[in-house]
Amino acid sequence: MTYLLIQELFDSALKKFGFVSPLLAVTKMNNGNTVVIDVREHDEFNKGHIETAVNLPLSKIKDHTGNLDTYKNNQVLIICQDGTRSSTAGKIITKAGLKDVFVITGGMQSWQEDYKLPIKVNRKHKAGA
Repeated sequence: MTYLLIQELFDSALKKFGFVSPLLAVTKMNNGNTVVIDVREHDEFNKGHIETAVNLPLSKIKDHTGNLDTYKNNQVLIICQDGTRSSTAGKIITKAGLKDVFVITGGMQSWQEDYKLPIKVNRKHKAGA
């Protein structure tokens, strides 16, 4: 039991990014100087994404860590489909030197279904197309 408590404290101390709900993410986005990085694959992104999001798939993120310097003075919000890939991306992005990084809990699934927040759909992926 003590081991598990120590392990949990150790893990949280090493984690260099936080977690925010979709509603808190919107608040952060409204405060400006925030970039949203969507780590889903391009086809997932095109079906619907947060209006201002930058698509940087997790499968390609390690090849593009140099490009992340652009966001070093921004607050960074990371989102994927259900929150799973975002944590992995959070580790990579903080390792690349970004400091103010947050994962949006529940991902796009929670964004759309639980909170009913708006998304942008690329033209060729609109319903009925």
